[in-house]
Amino acid sequence: MRYLVLSDLHANLEALEASLDAAAGTYDRILVLGDLVGYGADPNAVIDRVRALPDAVIIRGNHDKVGAGIADMEAFNHIAQQAIVWTAVTLTPSNREWLAALQAGPVDVERLVQICHGAPFDEDVYLIDGQEIRQALESTSHALCLFGHTHVPGVFRRDGDEIFRMGPQRDGFFLEIEEGSGYLVNVGAVGQPRDGDWRAAFGVLDTERRQLTGRRVAYDVKGAQAKIVAAGLPEVLAQRLAIGR
Repeated sequence: MRYLVLSDLHANLEALEASLDAAAGTYDRILVLGDLVGYGADPNAVIDRVRALPDAVIIRGNHDKVGAGIADMEAFNHIAQQAIVWTAVTLTPSNREWLAALQAGPVDVERLVQICHGAPFDEDVYLIDGQEIRQALESTSHALCLFGHTHVPGVFRRDGDEIFRMGPQRDGFFLEIEEGSGYLVNVGAVGQPRDGDWRAAFGVLDTERRQLTGRRVAYDVKGAQAKIVAAGLPEVLAQRLAIGR
């Protein structure tokens, strides 16, 4: 089975459409790892697009929970709070209800792969380095656990008690999932990358060949920026799209 892996769309319709166009014909099913909304100016359009995707497995992110009104925004910084308040008001009742009903990770997709938003042991934890990475690798029984939340591509491999960080290249990465090893992978963010590369990031997983490819694609970032400004959202949210931070 071939899966398109999308994470952290953040109401960026231009980035989502560019990713779907770039990946066309390379996948059979879609995995969406949460945070469809927040920061960007197109929460309803992005949700409508995702809801229309055939045969997709979709889990929630922290912004989805807050935007849908099932979690508070205490952990959000001031800018994120402004954006999610605007999002909550802007969402249609149908999309708010759909967002609130999204399942929490982790979700077992098939024998090889599991998906989560933050971590397999806590959907809101940021997996960056250190003990949390080890705990995540030890808490999943799958060879591959795909996660999002950090907006930064990352590949971690466990062989026995040893854990290695395998840094993705700037233009993407190619990973062979070897028997006997465990992998924790973030393919990066579609809607708001934070690794210094403004291009949308996504992945294509082939479970039969045990291969995962991380890809980048340019999109109409100026169009996405203009919508953020026109919506009255904080201008910093538009500015950061151009620098990938």
